[in-house]
This record gives sequence, C-alpha cells and structure tokens, in this order.
Amino acid sequence: MTMTSNVLTSNAVDDGTTTAAPTPGEQLASIVKAYDVRGLVGTQLTAAGAFALGHAFAGLVAAPPHGAGCIVIGHDMRDSSPELGAAFGSGVRSAGLDVEFIGLASTDMLYLASGLLDMPGAMFTASHNPARYNGVKMCLAGAKPISLDTGLATIRDAAVALLDEGRPVPNPVAGSLPARPMVTDYADYLLDLVDLSGVRPLRVVVDAGNGMAGHTVPPIFARLPFALDPLYFELDGTFPNHEANPLDPANLVDLQARVRATGADLGLAFDGDADRCFVVDERGEPVSPSAITALVAVRELARRPGSTVLYNLISSAAVPQIVREHGGRPVRTRVGHSYIKAEMARTGALFGGEHSAHYYFADFYGADSGMLAALHVLAALGRSDAPLSELTSQYQRYAASGEINSTVADVRPCLAAIRGWAQECGADVDSLDGLTVTVDRGAWFNVRPSNTEPLLRLNVEAEDTERMSALRDEILGVIRSAGDTSTNDGWSG
Repeated sequence: MTMTSNVLTSNAVDDGTTTAAPTPGEQLASIVKAYDVRGLVGTQLTAAGAFALGHAFAGLVAAPPHGAGCIVIGHDMRDSSPELGAAFGSGVRSAGLDVEFIGLASTDMLYLASGLLDMPGAMFTASHNPARYNGVKMCLAGAKPISLDTGLATIRDAAVALLDEGRPVPNPVAGSLPARPMVTDYADYLLDLVDLSGVRPLRVVVDAGNGMAGHTVPPIFARLPFALDPLYFELDGTFPNHEANPLDPANLVDLQARVRATGADLGLAFDGDADRCFVVDERGEPVSPSAITALVAVRELARRPGSTVLYNLISSAAVPQIVREHGGRPVRTRVGHSYIKAEMARTGALFGGEHSAHYYFADFYGADSGMLAALHVLAALGRSDAPLSELTSQYQRYAASGEINSTVADVRPCLAAIRGWAQECGADVDSLDGLTVTVDRGAWFNVRPSNTEPLLRLNVEAEDTERMSALRDEILGVIRSAGDTSTNDGWSG
C-alpha cells in the first residue's frame, strides 16, 4: 500500500475566496488523541507523518530522565502497518537511536516486549477501527503509559514542526531490518501467570475477527487441554467478516450462534489488536466486563490478600462490593487506559478492569492483556462443575443499560441540565469524569463527554431492570430537552 504526504493546496469556498488546505502537520496534529494516534491512512496518517512521529518519539525517550538507546516496534495485520512501522523506525534511527522490530504482534505483546526488553515501544494498529484507519500506540520503557499530559503533546508538537519543514523522508522498506518474533515469549509468559493444571476439558469458540488473535491464540491453546473452535483466524486487515470490535453487539452474532450450535462451554471475542477480550457464556449470552473484572479480582486477591484493585467509574457497583468482600481495597478511576495505568503505578494495584473489556495486571508490567484475562476465566471455569452462566451470576448483581451514546452539538447545556436535575432530586454528584449521579435505592448513572466526538455517553445501573429503564429514559429525556440530539444504544469502546 503506497502512502503519500499531503501537499499545500488552495480550496475554493462559497464566497469565491480560497483557503489553504491543512498542512501535513495540521493533518497529523488532528489525529493525536488523549493517549494514542489514530486516523485515515494516506491523508491524516502518512509515511512522512510516521517518520516524524518516530523522530520526535526518539527525541523524547532519549532525553533525561529516560535515556533510552533503542525502541521496540510491532505492528498488526493491516496492509499499511508494515510500511508505517518501517517509516517510524527510520525516524527513530534518524534521531540516533536503534530499533528492535518484533513484526506481527498484538498490542499486549508489544507491551510485554517493552517490559521484558526494558525499551520504549510503538505499536502500529488502529485497534477495532475500520480498514481505512491506522495509528500508533506508544509507551515508555517497562510498558509505562504516555498521554497528552505525560509526553504525547511534546511528541505531537515536535512531529508537526518536523513534518511542516518539508524535510525529505527516506523511502522506508518494510522488513529492511530482521524482526525478532515474540509470540513464543508471549505464550510462555502468560501461561506462567495462570495455573491451568488439572482443569477439566472445555470446548472454546474464539472469534479473532481476522485480527491479531489469529496469531496469538494458537500457540497458547496448543498447550492447553481445550478444544479450540476458531472463527475468522485468517489475518486480514480489511475485516471481511465483521468489524473487530466485540463491544458492538452486531459483531458477536457469529460467535453466539457458533457457541449455541456446538454446545461450547464459552466463547471469546477479541478486538483487532487483541488487547481486549469479550466473553459469552454457554447460552451465547454476553458476560458483562464488570463481572469479568470481579471474577479476575477475586482470583488475584486469593493470591495476594489485601491488595488494591482498580475499577473505572462506569463499572458496576458490584465490583467494589465484591473486592471488599474478598479483603481487597477498591479504588475508582477515570475511564481510559492512560489514567488507569497511572493509577496502577501510583497505588501499587494488583489488578484493574474497565467497562470496555481492558484488564490490567501488575504482573504484566501494569499493562492490559485481554488474553491474560481470558486465561483467568478459563482457569476458573475449568475448576468449576458449574456452567459459565452460573459461575458468573454471583458477580452480576444489578441491571445495567450498557453505554448509550447521544450525538450533541454542545455538551455543556446538557451537562448543566443534568446537574440541575440532580440538585432538584437531592442526588449526590461527583465530577471525576463527566458527572456521576447517585440517586435513591442504589441507582446511579454516569454521563461523560467523548474526548474525540460530539457525544455524550450515558451508563445507568439500578437494582432491577424496571428501575434502571425508568432512570435511563428520564435522563435521556433531560439530555434531549437540552439540545438537538440523536441517540445510539449499545456498548462503546
């Protein structure tokens, strides 16, 4: 796939004047998000942009206090990923640092490489986004996170300046340096963390969504006493079967049907870069990520009693309750992996879970791994005589709405209206991330603006479905009355 930089052009507008098209640097700046880079290949993200990002990243990590001399780079199965990764590597080398390529990798494999090799890392992937997108996730040595507040803004500004200078970019050749595959190290490391000895045989359907789980699952399951039923394991960045986003219910349909048709014990669905894992039980019914968080927390607390467990603020209220019941210390966090990873480091937490099916482990350098969470689920089920639906029922205590997205031109009047509603009701409000409102009978909701889109994201939970539905509808009414909106139901990553 050939990628080119944008050039400065003039565009006519309705009044007959012309305006300058965005410069390559402006295009790149527009896709630097809160904790990664993600945009359209060939316009927003080009080989020249990847080169500039590599040069800027190297400058950051080479300077004190980091002092790095080498950067590890991996990429997913998208057609554009090898070229972008090679361009990034050229930028790194142009700044005087060395590069360690690991080739095809899941994002959690890149984090493991960063930890094992004690190097900063860069992973080329757009996760669950469609094929026309790509991006890069960067981390410091030891898989430590980078966000806009901790270095990504510096990288962005330096890359934009370099890109708009028009410096010639060497023609990168993907594979010009030999790759150091990490998949065996990855399998060894994860299987050392979860004891699967003596578990009963299980039939497991895994939907890789044509993403990187097709690369990472086989070497792990080859060493386990499970019958693997693979769906869409062929690596294909065009995603010919469905989008690799398991938090969208439409993308679980094939997995659910296969589990029901074959009588499997459970199903696992991974996103495109295989750092998130979603679970369905033997009935083909989705298991809430909050329930998986609680299940894994209980297992981890059995190993290290009294430890801290993190949960983000849209996780079920059952999570902190269960953590306390098992002697742990629950700590609530904002939504987003850079925030929860920072809290992992600050609190010394043993484990953390998010609504979006990201699961973080102290023993995995504080980074997230969907595969590691899946192994915990398999170990728990393999040592239980009960089906997964029964095993997880103890962790699902409340009725939840799922995430409901409302497109809002201006979120401010909507948030003001919700705050006013809460004050009239005498409800408790906190502003850690958006507004979390606790109302009567244990019911609560959170509404928070998207960092990247004109959206308000609503999550509602209550003791039963009737109360949850009533509260959900009332809050949606407040949002709609405060401005022009359209609403989408369903999970959101």
